[in-house]
Amino acid sequence: MDENTGMPERSIEFKYDFTGGGSSGVGGSTGGSSEEAGNGVGGVVKEQDRLLPIANVGRIMKQILPPNAKISKEAKETMQECVSEFISFVTGEASDKCHKEKRKTVNGDDICCALATLGFDDYAEPLRRYLVRYRDMEGERAQQNKGCCNNSNNNNNNDG
Repeated sequence: MDENTGMPERSIEFKYDFTGGGSSGVGGSTGGSSEEAGNGVGGVVKEQDRLLPIANVGRIMKQILPPNAKISKEAKETMQECVSEFISFVTGEASDKCHKEKRKTVNGDDICCALATLGFDDYAEPLRRYLVRYRDMEGERAQQNKGCCNNSNNNNNNDG
């Protein structure tokens, strides 16, 4: 039993092995075990550890619907499975790219490249544009923080 929900725990194996061995069909294993990657006992991952929180999924779904619309539990659970699988699928492709390039960190460019490689070009380009804007904003924020800290240090030095 799951302590949080009171529901019976369901253990589901990943469709893809993200330990560096490539992908396989359901129930298959290619490469290192999931246990080595810290995912669970005997390569089986608890459902709660592989899925996005259903409350978050429901909140995102509600944003697009009219205020009085309702979403069934079945619809939320179906979407939860889909988005979790999609994230794993894209991340696995990005991870493979990093592995081939002998890098350990997956970055936003890797995700964009994975989306394009997997045929999601309609999502890859807008995400690339978002990534550029995000990096610009982060750079501006860093400059503002740097300027803010330098000014306060200068003021402290002039007081003495």
